[in-house]
Amino acid sequence: MSARLVIVGAGPRGAGLLERIGAGAPELFTTGELTVHLVDPHPPGAGRLWRADQSELLWMNSMAEDVTMFLDSSVRCEGPVRGGPSLSEWAREAVELEVAGSPGPLDDLPERIAGQVRAMTGRTFAGRQVQSAYLSWFFDRVVSSLPANVSVRVHEDDVVDLEDLPGGRQRVRLAEGADLVADIVVLAMGHTDAEPGGEHARLRDFARGHGLFYLAPEYSADADLDRLPPGEDVIMRGFGLAFVDLMVLLTEGRGGRYRRSRDGTLTYLPSGQEPRIHVGSRRGVPYRSKIGYGLQGPRPRYPRFFGPEQIDRLPRGADFGRDVWPLIEKELGWGHYHELFTAHPDRATTSWEEFSERYARLPPGSPELAALVTDAVPKPEDRLDVPALDRPLAGRSFSGREELQAAVREHITADLARSDDPRHSADLGVFLALLSVYGQLPAVFDKLGARSHVRQLDGWFYGFFNYFASGPPGPRLRQLLALSRAGVVSFVGAGMWVRAVDGEFEAGGASTGDVVRARALVEAKLPAPTMRRSRNALLRGLLERGAAVEETLVEGDFRHVTGRLLVTQESARVLNREGRAHPRRYALGTYTSGRAMAAFARPHTNSPGFRKNDAVAREILRSLAEVEQTHRACA
Repeated sequence: MSARLVIVGAGPRGAGLLERIGAGAPELFTTGELTVHLVDPHPPGAGRLWRADQSELLWMNSMAEDVTMFLDSSVRCEGPVRGGPSLSEWAREAVELEVAGSPGPLDDLPERIAGQVRAMTGRTFAGRQVQSAYLSWFFDRVVSSLPANVSVRVHEDDVVDLEDLPGGRQRVRLAEGADLVADIVVLAMGHTDAEPGGEHARLRDFARGHGLFYLAPEYSADADLDRLPPGEDVIMRGFGLAFVDLMVLLTEGRGGRYRRSRDGTLTYLPSGQEPRIHVGSRRGVPYRSKIGYGLQGPRPRYPRFFGPEQIDRLPRGADFGRDVWPLIEKELGWGHYHELFTAHPDRATTSWEEFSERYARLPPGSPELAALVTDAVPKPEDRLDVPALDRPLAGRSFSGREELQAAVREHITADLARSDDPRHSADLGVFLALLSVYGQLPAVFDKLGARSHVRQLDGWFYGFFNYFASGPPGPRLRQLLALSRAGVVSFVGAGMWVRAVDGEFEAGGASTGDVVRARALVEAKLPAPTMRRSRNALLRGLLERGAAVEETLVEGDFRHVTGRLLVTQESARVLNREGRAHPRRYALGTYTSGRAMAAFARPHTNSPGFRKNDAVAREILRSLAEVEQTHRACA
């Protein structure tokens, strides 16, 4: 009897885990047969979010050279590192094969997608359909490179239930009525849909009762936007990547187009089918543009001030603002000033060697450290100022709508200029340091007090990370400027509020006293993790039976249910109502208490997602080897 592993979810997360299973099997599963069942209604490799059958107008928000599914030498893990091409390298190799007349990835792609691959450079923001092709190719390569004793079966189906059987095995029930029997099950389902709750549920009910349009948080590519009529005012709450997708689908997606003048100015030519979009958020500005250049100086070593050594010294019940943020801020400063001093030494009054020695020994967050920076970096604009970065409209008020529109356009224009100008490459130093910090955060989870975890880490910090490091491509913000000038998009400002009153929606903010009224409201964001309101029958069923629980953070009289599936931090095993970890059930992904670790990564960043995949895969293989020996003994 072969050992059986079921992976629920065949997108990048599941495919990446399969790659680690294949890499570790020659060492850890050397006898017997292993059958891996992947269950997903969407194409293997790409999964739901990166499937090919979505709008060709939608892009990635990372440059092609910054996307890989393969481990490299930076990844600190036990398993073997089997390298492979990044997205841009895959495209270049595909074109070389085509030119040579050899079989390759372009052979099976529609011409419009193949054309995008041929035109790709490392700095291209690829369409999601191109990424879909890369992920599908990755999956095929993984399957073809599996050891001879490991086989894969793909089931285009949903898992609706999971139950234990005598002897340690599990029954995996599929929507189409079939059953799979598994020795080990891994839940790798990615983003899951949810029924609205709280304020979102109240707004939905209000919309239903007054004949209005309301879109609760949802994956933008799947949103039903057809009920938004042309010319109608629509309020959008949220100014991140979901907004950018919705903006594209409601403008170019409805036949609008752009014209570029000789001086490079972009003008939007409406089709007449667009709604009028009024967008705002807490910050009142869009996420920062992706940086379009490389480091101008040498790359520093990360982590430097926020790594395992510093995290190990944190006290239990640590406060993020008091104990953790000063370390993070010093790490971000290290990235910023290393690049400033080594690439732009004329903007500093001392050498990097002298500055870095003093910087390293001064306490994080101390007045002495601030004084050192002030003395060594004369111009305030060359210093790292996180509060100013985080809230560019804070404390500003405007006399009316038009002054606000001009101010936000000015902010976006300045951000675009900065993201294209290598003289500001210290920004990239901060970005790379922030990626390093992000990779260290899982080790902090168990150290933080519950209040601090909820309000500061899950609340403020992850919001800042996404704002600074996960923004849209520059061309999208240039399109936003054109849409603003055309009157298709207008800005509500910072401190945005929304309410339902007198049969319609209203929105305003702290930037002006103006109020927008509309019959349509769109939440431009993904749904927050939740098991209780999940539309995923498997998650709801596990929760109802107590076979799984939602993460609950407790500190004194403070209690907060995050909605995430609770797993052990080290091994990602699913915990039940009694607090016991299931010996043969694992869960990976953004919906778990392990938090969001990207399924693919920027090369050479010691990806935490890759490290987790390797650790879990090796634990699974060891368990499966024991299972196989038991099967052999009982045969």
